[in-house]
Amino acid sequence: MRSAAITLALLLALPAAAGNAAEEIGPWRLSCVTDRMTDRSDCTLRHRDPVERSAVGPALTLEILERHGQLLPAVTARELGLDGAARGLLAITGTAQLRFDRNPMMELPCGLEGRSLVCAPRAADAPRAAAELPGAERALVRMTGLGAQAGAAEPTELRLSDTRAAMERLRRLQPPGSAPPPPPPVLDLRELLGRLQRLMP
Repeated sequence: MRSAAITLALLLALPAAAGNAAEEIGPWRLSCVTDRMTDRSDCTLRHRDPVERSAVGPALTLEILERHGQLLPAVTARELGLDGAARGLLAITGTAQLRFDRNPMMELPCGLEGRSLVCAPRAADAPRAAAELPGAERALVRMTGLGAQAGAAEPTELRLSDTRAAMERLRRLQPPGSAPPPPPPVLDLRELLGRLQRLMP
C-alpha cells in the first residue's frame, strides 16, 4: 500500500490552481472561472464547513456538482498535490456515507478525477440524491476506507439552508450541459502504476 501512496503522490505532484473569490449563499460558497476563449463557466458550489479537516492538503467538503444533467451531492477534495497523497488512497478504497435528514443513508463511491478526489452517487441513487438535496436541513457524512481519519465513528453533521437558492444561482451561471466534462476517472491501481512507468525514461 505504501507503493500506492507513492504512485498517487507522483501523479498528483502538479501545481494547484489559484483560488477565486466566492459568492456566499447561506452556508454554500459558489465560485466560478470563465474561459475567455469559449465563455464557458466552470463553477464550484461547496459547503463552507469541511467534512474532514486536514493538517496538510485540501479538506474534504460537501459539494454540489453536475452529473448527467442533474445537480447531485458529492464529497470532494480538490487539487490534490504531494501533501494530499493520503486523500488519494480514498480513490482506491474509499466510500462516503451520506444521509439527508431522516432519509436512508446512501453510499458514494470515491474515485480520482484528474487531480481531485470525487465521491459521487451511483447512477441508481442519483434520482433520490437529486430529490432529497434541495430541501434537506441536515446532512450526515462519514468517510470509510484507507485515507479516512482514524476513529471517525461519529459522522460529521452539516447544517443546510438556502440550498435551492444556491442551486438556482449555479444553474444561472452554468446552465445544464455547459459544465466542462469531468476528467476520466482513475480507479485501477494497476493503471496508475502503468502510467507512472510510462512517465519514467
